[in-house]
Amino acid sequence: MNWGMKNRLSQIMGQDDGRCVMLAVDHGYFLGPTEGLEAPREVIGPLLPFADSIMLTRGILRTCVRPESCVPVVLRISGGSSIVGEDLSKEAIIASIEDAIRLNASCLAVSVFIGSKYEHQTLMNLARLVDEGEKYGIPILAVTAVGRDMSRDSRYLGLACRIAAEFGAHIVKTYYCDDFDTVVRSCPVPLVIAGGKKLDEKDALKLAHDAISSGASGVDMGRNIWQSKSPVSMIKAVRSIVHEGLDVAESYTTFVHEPSGSNMTSKLQK
Repeated sequence: MNWGMKNRLSQIMGQDDGRCVMLAVDHGYFLGPTEGLEAPREVIGPLLPFADSIMLTRGILRTCVRPESCVPVVLRISGGSSIVGEDLSKEAIIASIEDAIRLNASCLAVSVFIGSKYEHQTLMNLARLVDEGEKYGIPILAVTAVGRDMSRDSRYLGLACRIAAEFGAHIVKTYYCDDFDTVVRSCPVPLVIAGGKKLDEKDALKLAHDAISSGASGVDMGRNIWQSKSPVSMIKAVRSIVHEGLDVAESYTTFVHEPSGSNMTSKLQK
């Protein structure tokens, strides 16, 4: 692994504990103006100081994040289908490696849909990106996306994560499940947990705590942060679990007692 690759990986997982809180704001590439993320510039600004990295598309990066920001960018680089389209698993590469370099991306994210109609196509997307990333020293994050009819148990997720690692992914984003420690043991690269659909704040904090306790290297949360009644308080509470080792009760206490001024405007929640 070359110096540039190591440097960029350290930006993503560069805390002293080797863990990360990734802020996911890439939902619009297939969902459009998602509830709570209708005005991405307003949402991202207050949260960015508390994120170790941010996962987003090049369009939102260019228009909604200040160039002066020092938060590492995980650039969403696969897509091509929408929530109203034929099949969400039908993805292609939607940005060039050259543009990713111009945007100073620290990592590139690509979805793989194991068991779907377009499994082969998405795995070839991953293989191509790994080759390009190795050439230019940019790590690749594989997202083990799942369809509505796919299982989220340890057997399936273990299969998907291991395949992504075998193809050369440097980080894998997946879902938490029962017996998650078995998924961790079978995957030789760091696992970052997806936040998934909006949960009650305490349940979302429990998800983060259980994942970290089972061996995850971090979380990539979106809706459970910016759809929260107090997004800044929520990302701080998540950080307290990931980086400070607080339990669910302790982290929820920090969320509840965070000053009201940390809340974002109520219009973003409508």
